[in-house]
Amino acid sequence: MRDYRYYQSAFAGVPKPFAFVDLDLLEENAEQISLQSNGKPVRIASKSIRSVAILKHVLQLDDCFRGLMCYSAPEVLHLCEAGFDDLLLGYPLWEKSWLLSIASEIKNGRSITLMIDSLPHVEQLEQIARETGTRLPVCLDIDMSSDVLGLHFGVWRSPLRSLEASLSLAKRVASSDHLYLDGVMGYEAQIAGVGDRYPRQFLKNSIIRLLKQYSVKEVAARRATLVHTIRELGISLRFVNGGGTGSLHLTGKEDAVTEVTAGSGFFSPGLFDYFQDFQFHPAAGFALEIIRKPTEHIYTCAGGGYIASGSAGRDRLPKPYLPAGAKLFPNEGAGEVQTPIHYQGMETLELGDPIFFRHAKAGELCERFTRLYCISGGKIIEEVTTYRGDGLCSL
Repeated sequence: MRDYRYYQSAFAGVPKPFAFVDLDLLEENAEQISLQSNGKPVRIASKSIRSVAILKHVLQLDDCFRGLMCYSAPEVLHLCEAGFDDLLLGYPLWEKSWLLSIASEIKNGRSITLMIDSLPHVEQLEQIARETGTRLPVCLDIDMSSDVLGLHFGVWRSPLRSLEASLSLAKRVASSDHLYLDGVMGYEAQIAGVGDRYPRQFLKNSIIRLLKQYSVKEVAARRATLVHTIRELGISLRFVNGGGTGSLHLTGKEDAVTEVTAGSGFFSPGLFDYFQDFQFHPAAGFALEIIRKPTEHIYTCAGGGYIASGSAGRDRLPKPYLPAGAKLFPNEGAGEVQTPIHYQGMETLELGDPIFFRHAKAGELCERFTRLYCISGGKIIEEVTTYRGDGLCSL
């Protein structure tokens, strides 16, 4: 565990605010992810990293890390330019200009798989394939939500909720001269992305754990049936993708799954503190500068209003991390131009000193900063750009 003085010393003289990655802790997280994947290849969710240099670093850490799951067309093209291959679009695309550019990359030999979940997606991609004179690989995005006593437990994502609907679309792709079915993906967000260890919420945590236990078995059975049936139709799948960091230890055990996805676990953002089944090291964060001291034990920092996406709530606020014991004020939170914190601990804080924070989510940190300071052994060893630092701002 790092203490305040470790980072204060490492970043002495660096102008604030800034973002950083602790490479030593990131590598420990990567080792845990590798162990939890149950021997399955791990596809890196690039939206949780958003830095070309860090993605390259992670991919070379272990042979189990193979390929990327991307989140936008401009990102795919950016990563192609940076030399990456085996790219899976995690979400469907519609904009024709982007699809034409990606089809051109595929025609030139790049391995890029496009996501679909409906007949209009198929028809749109067939038109693009005809125009570019190429055959496009596609992946079915299967809805992995669970229905429990009339409760929809999961996210509203894909319309492919039944075996019949999924097989119908798979057959349609198989009959196409312009597309071929490369893989199947199912992201069980209700397992991978829902915390079940929130402070002072015993009843809610208990209900979520029960729902997760039911959903794990139901999702595994449904996925196994679908994959088996698709293969019985004579359709060969290059991959069956599942999971996220929060369900890695479970999804990796499914025989039907050939690869799992992980992203947030490498950085371990604030929301990961609310999961019961695992604990990673906080490997990324940002520092704000103390610019005021309104009264004893209150320190006001410049900036800091880096709020995470999702359902609005206190868990979407950045977390004061170091010095230990620093806390936000409930009535102010993290502000656009200033963030007051309460601290009553052993460290003597002065104007100009840093307060270290963790973002609630992983990749969104990099949308606020152009560079990341990478430290190892208590020293800055390099500065690398984020997507934003590269000039990419797509979603």
